[in-house]
Amino acid sequence: MYSRNRLYISPEEQDRLGSLRLLLGGAGLGSEIAECALRLGIRHIHIIDGDRVEQSNLNRQNYVLSDVGRLKAEVLSERLKAIAPDAEIEFTPVYLTEENLTTYALDCDVAVNALDFSTSVPFLFDCYYVGKNIPMLHPYNFGWIGCVFVIRTLTSEWLKWEQFEGKTEVAVARFVMSRLEKKTDEWDAFAKVVDAYENEKETLPPPQLAIGSYYVAGMCTSILCKISSQDRLCDFPEFNVVPVNDFFMCFPMLLGRNESLNLFVAKR
Repeated sequence: MYSRNRLYISPEEQDRLGSLRLLLGGAGLGSEIAECALRLGIRHIHIIDGDRVEQSNLNRQNYVLSDVGRLKAEVLSERLKAIAPDAEIEFTPVYLTEENLTTYALDCDVAVNALDFSTSVPFLFDCYYVGKNIPMLHPYNFGWIGCVFVIRTLTSEWLKWEQFEGKTEVAVARFVMSRLEKKTDEWDAFAKVVDAYENEKETLPPPQLAIGSYYVAGMCTSILCKISSQDRLCDFPEFNVVPVNDFFMCFPMLLGRNESLNLFVAKR
């Protein structure tokens, strides 16, 4: 299946990817990450999510209209097995809570935290796995922009967002924007979206686009490849980000990166 990975990924690297055990907390944004990871060569994937597919998910998540009403974790598991029937794909169709988090705790080499920020559970998820020295990836779909944090140490700067009175995604977005030295028109437009979302009177989930989902899937998968090869990672409070404009604008910004930002082009 992975013969066309040649030259980009060595046989030894492919073997390491094949033995990596990936845990996905959340099968929304996690659904795109899971498929990208499987297609690169990660063959041990466990999905935890009790949510069901809704029609509003179809603009950015890895589901189709006939999946509406079904458990996301089950549907995603079926799709991954259809791609690679001999891969070890498992799922647990439950919502993680403060009470059951340790009950459903699983052994893994890397975890992806794609849980909704509607409770403190995402932070407890971090504390549990990072406390066991398991790297945690935090992906964010910011519409035209993709962003991923790598958490390997529980810092006060990270945990303060648990106490944030408001929409956590807004706090994260403002943090990312504050660290960027060079901003494109997309970032200016994104700032306006963040303001508008923060001021919405209804309690609504954040707006997201398929563009951000696909970028984040590639970013997370590339980071997983680095983890399997023990390459240097960009740890929080640094972050990986793709400001989508003309693709070639990425390169001068990449060359001008500073210690607080790695502009991320999905590559090894």
